[in-house]
Amino acid sequence: MMKKTLALLLCGVMSMALLTGCGNDGAETANTDGTNETAEDAKEASDDKEAEDQASGERTTFTVGFDAEYPPYGYMDDNGEYTGFDLELAQAVCDMEGWELVKTPIDWDSKDMELNSGSIDCIWNGFTMNGREDDYTWSDPYCDNSQVIVVAKDSGITSLSDLAGKTVGVQAASAALDVLSDEEQQKALADTFGALQQFPDYNSAFTELMAGSLDAIAIDIGVANYQIESRGEGYLVLEESLNSEQYAIGFKLGNEELRDIVNADVKKLAEDGTVAELAEKYGISDQICLE
Repeated sequence: MMKKTLALLLCGVMSMALLTGCGNDGAETANTDGTNETAEDAKEASDDKEAEDQASGERTTFTVGFDAEYPPYGYMDDNGEYTGFDLELAQAVCDMEGWELVKTPIDWDSKDMELNSGSIDCIWNGFTMNGREDDYTWSDPYCDNSQVIVVAKDSGITSLSDLAGKTVGVQAASAALDVLSDEEQQKALADTFGALQQFPDYNSAFTELMAGSLDAIAIDIGVANYQIESRGEGYLVLEESLNSEQYAIGFKLGNEELRDIVNADVKKLAEDGTVAELAEKYGISDQICLE
C-alpha cells in the first residue's frame, strides 16, 4: 500500500513539472543571474544599447533629411537614385567616419518634426541658416546664396518693380517665402504682387511658369541656375536679388557633438579638394564659402 502511495506522489510531482514547463512558451529566458528576461525586455535592452552606442560615438549610420526635389543639392536622378551636391558631400563624410549614409527624403514643411523626433540626424539640403540661428545647432556655412526672381525671357519683366500686380510662385516653407513675408526684408515688395502662390517644390512652379499660369518665381540662385540649364533657353534671372544668405547643416538644437564631427570632416574635405570638385560638378563653384 505504501509503495502505491509513493508512486502516486511521484506521478503528481512529475505532472506538475511538465505543466510548469509547458506554461513557459519561450517568452522568457533564464539569465545567468537567475532572473528571467522576456523577448520584449531583450528588444528594449537592444534599443537602449544602440542609443548608448550612438551617444558614445559608436555611430554606424548617419541619417540626412533632404528635399528630394531641390536640385542641385538633393534630387532623384534619371536612374532613380538620390543624389546632389549635399548628398555627395554627406557621403564623403560617412566614408571618412565609416558610417552608412541613410538618405531620407522629407516633406519640407515637416522638417522640424522629423529632426526633433529623431527620425533624421540633420537637415542637409540647401538649408538657409540666416534668421534661424537660434532654432538649430548649425555647422559652419559652406555656401553663399541669394534669393532671386526668375521670369520667362519674353515676359517683359526686367526689374522687381515690374512684378506689381503679377502672380509670383514660391516653394512652401522656403527661405524665399521667409524673405517675402518679413517686414524687414521684402514684404513691401510682396504686397505689390497680384498673388503669391506657394508650391510643394520648384519643379511644379516651373511647370506653371512654362504654362503661363505664373509670371515669376522667387527662388535660390543655385536652384534657379540648375533649373534654367536643365530646361534650356527661355528664362532669365533678374539682376536685382531679393537678399543674400548662407547655407549650413542644421542639427537638433543642442546636438553639438555630432555637429562638431561633421563640421570637422567637411573642413578636411574642403582642404583636400573634394568640396571644390563636387561644386564644379554641380555648377555652384562660385557660391562655395568654405575657407
